[in-house]
Amino acid sequence: MSKRDPLAEYNRRRDFAKTAEPAGTRESSEGGNRFIVQKHAATRLHWDLRLEADGVLKSWAVTRGPSPDPDVKRLAVRTEDHPMSYADFEGTIPRGEYGGGTVMLWDRGTWAPVEGKSWKDIEKGHLHFTLDGERMKGEWLLVRMKKKPGEKRENWLLRKIDDAFAQTGDALVEHELTSVLTGRAMAEIAADKGGERSLEGKKGKAFAREMAKAGAHNAKKAKGRRKAGTGKPPAFRKPQLATLVDAVPAGNGWMHEIKFDGYRALVAAAGDKVRVYTRSGKDWSDKFVPLAQAFAALDLPPCLIDGEIVAYDDDGNPDFSSLQKVLKRGHGSQGQGDKLAFHAFDLLEVDGETLAGRPNIERKERLEALLEDAGPPIHVADHVIGAGEKLYRAMCDAAQEGIISKAVDAPYRGSRTRNWVKVKCTLRQEFVVVGWKASSAKGRPFASLLLAQHEGAKGKEALVYKGNVGTGFSHDAMQDLAAKMKRLERKTPPVEVDRASSRGVTWLTPKLVAEVAFSEFTAEGSVRHGSFLGLRSDKEAAEVTPETPGEPPAGEAAQAVKISSRDRVIFPDAECTKGDLADYYAAIAPLMLPFAAQRPISLVRCPQGRAKKCFFQKHDSGSFGPHVKHVPIAEKSGGTEDYLYIEDAPGLLACVQMGTIEFHGWGARSGDVERPDRMIFDLDPDEGLDFGDVKQAAKDLRRKLADIGLASHAMLTGGKGVHLVVPLAPGHSWAEHKDFARRFAEALSMAEPDRFTATMSKAKRKGKVFIDWLRNQRGSTAVVPYSARARAGAPVAVPIAWDELDRFDDAKPFSIADAAKLHTRAEAKALAGWGFAEQRLPDI
Repeated sequence: MSKRDPLAEYNRRRDFAKTAEPAGTRESSEGGNRFIVQKHAATRLHWDLRLEADGVLKSWAVTRGPSPDPDVKRLAVRTEDHPMSYADFEGTIPRGEYGGGTVMLWDRGTWAPVEGKSWKDIEKGHLHFTLDGERMKGEWLLVRMKKKPGEKRENWLLRKIDDAFAQTGDALVEHELTSVLTGRAMAEIAADKGGERSLEGKKGKAFAREMAKAGAHNAKKAKGRRKAGTGKPPAFRKPQLATLVDAVPAGNGWMHEIKFDGYRALVAAAGDKVRVYTRSGKDWSDKFVPLAQAFAALDLPPCLIDGEIVAYDDDGNPDFSSLQKVLKRGHGSQGQGDKLAFHAFDLLEVDGETLAGRPNIERKERLEALLEDAGPPIHVADHVIGAGEKLYRAMCDAAQEGIISKAVDAPYRGSRTRNWVKVKCTLRQEFVVVGWKASSAKGRPFASLLLAQHEGAKGKEALVYKGNVGTGFSHDAMQDLAAKMKRLERKTPPVEVDRASSRGVTWLTPKLVAEVAFSEFTAEGSVRHGSFLGLRSDKEAAEVTPETPGEPPAGEAAQAVKISSRDRVIFPDAECTKGDLADYYAAIAPLMLPFAAQRPISLVRCPQGRAKKCFFQKHDSGSFGPHVKHVPIAEKSGGTEDYLYIEDAPGLLACVQMGTIEFHGWGARSGDVERPDRMIFDLDPDEGLDFGDVKQAAKDLRRKLADIGLASHAMLTGGKGVHLVVPLAPGHSWAEHKDFARRFAEALSMAEPDRFTATMSKAKRKGKVFIDWLRNQRGSTAVVPYSARARAGAPVAVPIAWDELDRFDDAKPFSIADAAKLHTRAEAKALAGWGFAEQRLPDI
């Protein structure tokens, strides 16, 4: 940046005959200490932090937006200085111009370096300062990352200091969706470039046209920018491997990702030409046809993407054994139970440009931009900078494999390095199968497998005996193994074993690789309490060497309560009793009551169990007892009726005592039933759709709501679909509430009639997702968060964070047996503030 004219670069980049941005003139404000943040939907959505200093606005582009959580560090790329007149700019930069896209003035106020510091510390690469804005407040820190030779970008990290203004989670960017200057949402700014026209009063097709034009603004830009996939897919290259370590590396120089429990894979794509390679370079495209088709549908430019292929267990967690089952069945035509996903975490080449020499953090950012329009089954693996220990503990508490930590400024190397390290939660390693022992049990082809690993200096490795594994085999796995081992039998042992251990062994040529979980290595070096997880056909036996693992987590106990007829079975398929249900509600009450208490409710009662006759009940003649309250509500026909509501855990249990399984609540509080405070959009898929369609629909609706200034929260219903919960400040009528919900749903169905319908009619829902807006009228109800459902398996409705939606294969991953797990989830930062937001219904 020029010392004589700090705005020369700003002016050089812009054609002021085409853009409404102000020309750059150096000047100072009255106080000389203004700051602003602009939300900017350009090539990628980001937030521009600008601090006044020396007559200009010093600027950083903050990916994902500023976080008020001290444990979260955001990448902030230093950009050119901007003029002070830019502090009031809001509008649309024309497409094709530098920074083309919608700009919102998202925050403003004053800033100051902390005592003893100066704005000139920016040039030293470290700025400690305070903000007094409408949204950002308290102490913050900007730290420049080490710049590598030839690197053009100036990467910094932005972090909140732990003070009275610190918060958990990302409430700032997720809930603050309107301009501090005009009160407009991004869609209103995009649709009204001059600021003279809004969506107010528009209904029906006019509303739909404006929503379609404004809400799809970013998606259309992205699609137009991306070059259609032409040319050949890049060639395979050896992947970078991680070194196992005992502790999570600390500091801002590391980015941390989940270690997925699947198969490492490199995807080479160019338009509809896609190849899927294993880490050893085998072309397995025919084994992963659905994933290859998903990449082909993106029409990507020539690129080479590194990632992990996973399958999910019944709890929705990546699970290697589940992946093995899918591979065995074959999935060129993938079945409903064979859902695979690809979690991308690195980009090695794109459009002829090799990225291996660039820093990890830059490659990840380029990857996110490349796949910004991707949906399930393709995901970009999330990461955190710093706070790796907390991510590790969260993964261990969720019974996951562990994390991968990567040096943020390191290049990509096709070998095992210490710039990538892995920290595992459990002891699990790969072993070569060198023999088997016969079983005396009828129908069991073998009793145990003999294991070994290669040890010794490079070039002088030899197989070393590591003991036996005799558990963890399903019937099908044993039969499959027996067939494979039959072809590898030999007379001599490939490994040195003592006489006692070799007695009765059938030896094998060492070609099979097994993954085994175990409690520890004995003093002799053998596995203790081993359990077979599966064969790894993606790894060669010669590559199998020892590793050093971490520790497993501990669990929690559930709470129990007293209630009559506790042994009565009410979920026959799950063998759950009335007592189990009561225990669940007693334990979950602290999480559920903020959404269920002080709100008129309707109950689904099943006195003889869910498989028998169930019915709705919203009135009470007094049989529920003193813990269940009544509120008189005027009926349409005239007069009033007493509706049920509860205030506390005894109220919940009193309903359970009367045979209640489900709780459904009004969109208003019992103290003010005529002023709604919660809007629900229930996404109900046609029978021909899968849950992936529902998840994509939910994400699309979330973006549309955000574009008009409304934050929303996701809930898995415990049934087929997803609820989008939009908390609102009371102040509008039921008529306005219903009218807005209807127009919003109809606008989306008009904009994408092949995907959505706003009509309940079964005939019009074929192949579509029904956006059920009807729950937003006076007297209608929706299932409350954490309510059990009267369905097979005793599922429950569960709040989720938006960034975990893709992890679930259906809307019922949790049951009444998961109270302790749900409490642990609720304490996570990702769910902080779920279901609450200070926002009003917009005038559109």
